[in-house]
Amino acid sequence: MDAWSGAGDPRFFSRSGPQSLAAVAAACGAPPPADDRLLHGVAPLQSAGPEQVSFLDNRRYVAALEQSRAGAVIVHPDLAGKVPAGAVALVVPQPYLAWARVAALFHPPQPARPGVHPSAVVEPGATLDPAAEVGPLAVIGAGASIGPGCRIGPHAVIGAGVVLGPDCRVGAHASISHALLGARVHVYPGARIGQEGFGFATSDTGFVSVPQLGRVLIEDDVEIGANSTVDRGSAQDTVIGAGSRLDNLVQIGHNVRLGRCCVIVAQVGISGSTVLEDFVMVGGQGGVAGHLRVGRRARIGAQAGVMADVPAGTEVVGSPATPVREFFRQVATLRRLATAGRGSAGAQGTKRTGLD
Repeated sequence: MDAWSGAGDPRFFSRSGPQSLAAVAAACGAPPPADDRLLHGVAPLQSAGPEQVSFLDNRRYVAALEQSRAGAVIVHPDLAGKVPAGAVALVVPQPYLAWARVAALFHPPQPARPGVHPSAVVEPGATLDPAAEVGPLAVIGAGASIGPGCRIGPHAVIGAGVVLGPDCRVGAHASISHALLGARVHVYPGARIGQEGFGFATSDTGFVSVPQLGRVLIEDDVEIGANSTVDRGSAQDTVIGAGSRLDNLVQIGHNVRLGRCCVIVAQVGISGSTVLEDFVMVGGQGGVAGHLRVGRRARIGAQAGVMADVPAGTEVVGSPATPVREFFRQVATLRRLATAGRGSAGAQGTKRTGLD
């Protein structure tokens, strides 16, 4: 191991700065401080030094805050009094949101390096903006359109006719076909977008595949996690709404429609033709059956099995998925019955049998 410690190893992450404390405060929306010190980066409370900024968003770590050597700390107003005397308190109502913006200030996304690597394959009829970057051994199909500022990673495959809007990023070994992407879409390494959906008819002699004739429409500011899959529609389109976030290893079936700013956590599977309205959240390993509707701002717990429509604003857990209060009432009832059963069995065990 080397001597580097803290966030943002320069071998892997671009850096900017140093930044004035005033610039950091402006980035996170805190009142401008009188202090004119310079800050050189970000770090956790435990390891931050006088030239770094840190944050606290969980009261469980107040002790770490009180002992921190950070030069500035982003905190909620309720915890401003806990900031050590040597640090500047950057007081904001949402510390984690502010931290995201400050971290991006010191570590901005790597810009595209315009040009096509000599080993890449760009088929005739493809259109590449001069400001796009195409990495080693990538393939751009005929008729594809790559917008300005896009970055296509090594071994990625952009199929014929695919459209990428401005500033999209496609990771190594990802593949995209039958899809139209908006602006600032990030497709992580190994993701598969636009492959045939799981559709077949049954005959007396076996299965007959149904042609999957739809597309995938991915709106602006979406992220598709590593090794996730988004099937194209069968006769209509699969749609991922603006601002949505798909974690790694997520499966989206054909004709699924996600609204704006949905959050789909790792290993979730959403079956075909299901609709998730805006701001729905699905916890890790949750499963949603096909042809259902999940209402706006509903929350589906980890490993839940959703087999019926979920009304807007409802939080469900368990399998079959049940509203939270009802689920825990059922759990409490089962525990009481189990406890009573054990007590009854114990009482019977104390009776004399005539054999002792």
